[in-house]
Amino acid sequence: MANFREQLRGTGIMVAPGIYDAFGALMVERAGFPAAYLSGASIAYTRYGRPDLGLVGMDEVAGVLSAIGERVNVPLIVDADTGYGNALNVIRTVKLFERNGARVIQLEDQSLPKRCGHLGGKTLIPAAEMVGKIKAALDARQSDETLIMARTDAIAVEGLDAALDRAERYREAGADILFVEAPQDKEQMRTVTARLGGEVPLLANMVEGGKTPLLPAGELQEIGYSIVIFPGGLARAVGHMMGRYFASLHDNGDTSQFRDQMIDFDEMNALIGTPEMLAAGARYDAGNFLDQG
Repeated sequence: MANFREQLRGTGIMVAPGIYDAFGALMVERAGFPAAYLSGASIAYTRYGRPDLGLVGMDEVAGVLSAIGERVNVPLIVDADTGYGNALNVIRTVKLFERNGARVIQLEDQSLPKRCGHLGGKTLIPAAEMVGKIKAALDARQSDETLIMARTDAIAVEGLDAALDRAERYREAGADILFVEAPQDKEQMRTVTARLGGEVPLLANMVEGGKTPLLPAGELQEIGYSIVIFPGGLARAVGHMMGRYFASLHDNGDTSQFRDQMIDFDEMNALIGTPEMLAAGARYDAGNFLDQG
């Protein structure tokens, strides 16, 4: 696999779609994206039908991450929320996520219980405490190729200037990537990149219906971002498709009206590698090892 740091030094912005399971990761890899973003919010949406309010724990994310890493090679940026506690929890989280295949581990400066970055009512830990968490994460990682991303949610709580001050402290603490959550317009986005860009890559978060304007990757690159994630886009698209599919099935009593929008049985098996797995299994069939003497 290519060194992720080297990928970030490339000439174009990195687009990382949000995923929540191995099937989505497989489709991201098939489409040719350079990375995928494992979204804690999307795991909460799809696995539990619940909002992003800190309900998903470390072990649950690690289990999803392990399943994805077993199936695909696409580099994974992993949402680790607050690290699930203090600096000691961060150490455990980083070690576990790195073992399970994370290439980038994202930590945020919200207090518990955390909530979606585009919801109101967030609260923050002191910047000094977050600095300690970042240093703990850096000490815990086993490889310098595992990157630590520091996210601040301070714009909504303390204002843009305070958010920039926090981000600078996180950069000085050694964060490899910075993520200033929920700027409210292009002017704020340009202020973020003007002050923080150059030394470390900056990430833009595109949330459909969120507080930040939705911009195409090319414009985000021009503003000064190196990475863009669409963390909940897949879950929202699937939710929309589910609504239409179930309405059609309910009204018609079968799936015939929806067939042109579905992967059929053979296509699905080809996609998920059924023929290859059956061929591999056949190598170990008992008939191959019967005593010929």
